[in-house]
Amino acid sequence: MSEQRVVRPVPISGFPEWLPEIRSVEQRWLDHIRTGFERYGFASVETPSVENLDVLMSKGETSQEVYTLHRLQADPSADDEARLGLHFDLTVPFARYVAQHFNDLTFPFKRYQTQRVWRGERPQEGRYREFTQCDIDVINVDQVPLHFDAELPRIVHEVLSGLDLPAWTLNVNNRKVLQGFYEGLGVADPVAVIRAVDKLHKIGADGVRELLTTGPAALSADQADACLALAAVRAGDASVADRVAELGVSSPLLDEGLAELRFVLDELADLPEGSVVADLSIARGLDYYTGTVYEASFDDDPGYGSICAGGRYEDLAGQFIRRRLPGVGISIGLTRIFAKLVAEGRITGARACPTDVLVVVPADDRRAEALRTGALLRGRGFNTEVFHQAAKVGKQIQYASRKGIPFVWFPPFADGKPHEVKDLATGEQTEADPAVWTRS
Repeated sequence: MSEQRVVRPVPISGFPEWLPEIRSVEQRWLDHIRTGFERYGFASVETPSVENLDVLMSKGETSQEVYTLHRLQADPSADDEARLGLHFDLTVPFARYVAQHFNDLTFPFKRYQTQRVWRGERPQEGRYREFTQCDIDVINVDQVPLHFDAELPRIVHEVLSGLDLPAWTLNVNNRKVLQGFYEGLGVADPVAVIRAVDKLHKIGADGVRELLTTGPAALSADQADACLALAAVRAGDASVADRVAELGVSSPLLDEGLAELRFVLDELADLPEGSVVADLSIARGLDYYTGTVYEASFDDDPGYGSICAGGRYEDLAGQFIRRRLPGVGISIGLTRIFAKLVAEGRITGARACPTDVLVVVPADDRRAEALRTGALLRGRGFNTEVFHQAAKVGKQIQYASRKGIPFVWFPPFADGKPHEVKDLATGEQTEADPAVWTRS
């Protein structure tokens, strides 16, 4: 007999996975986020992991990030050109979903969606090839009221504030401010400038200046300096408009964008000071954003990457249906946040399983009693395991201890004897009735 080949188990870079005690914390986070979204009336949807490539490529510069799908044993006579890909975000699939189910939905349609997404980029701290996003979006026919631009960051602030995170700030901007300012400067290609400015936090002001003057935007030195001056504007209230006015550039679109930005800041003025800030360096690189944009980052590690991002889009779903369907959305980067806290030891987990009670099997002839006890405890709402064999009691207790199971239940070891339960935290063991017992 030939020796079986052993495949060495190694982690795949950019695809995080957790031990059970960490995964249980992640699940609690997901439950907390879901509850927060539903509290504001958002309904859950899920779309396939796979979309047609023409859907995925329809908006933004994403072609370098999309994983395409091919069968390993494809028919050699078939056209091998990839037509399907894994979704790189949840917003584009959501737009397709709304268009497809347009006649079945009630508008404004408020949905949340928590799924994994895939991006083919170089893994590094805070950047993964597979990760979980938690999105909320509002899409409406013809027009989305501006108050949703303020409601979404309020929801995210409420949700994230309940997760005991390091200090973080939500930065807000408006693409109309950027585009209107650039138009007022006489820039021929405002989108090229937005893409360059979006790299400010990665390559710095000098790098952006070089991009603006030598790249597709082809700005003069004075125009580039003005764009960087705008990006330096940061304020926690509506005074941001006065700061922009001091730069001496005007246009109708700029005025419109500043009015929308002031509205959002005013609506969120009751939140703790400094938690929401107008930061005019925030651009968001995806092409589909047209108005308000958001990015949140940790205060003590701004270079780590955004932990929450999103914005307003005017017609993302319009490519699929002959209706105008604008929307606004924001996404929590769950994996990016969670992985950082795990790496820093802030999340360690406590229990490797959800079991409340382990029922001991004293002997093979007492297994039926142990099974009845387990069923009774489960029926009363306790997560209950019955040990898998009649082993030494010490071994069964050790199993419970190693898994973090707080209680060990001893069914009668002989007819006429009582049930007993042991609290592994205190070591106390007492008689108990499985029909009425409650954990202390």
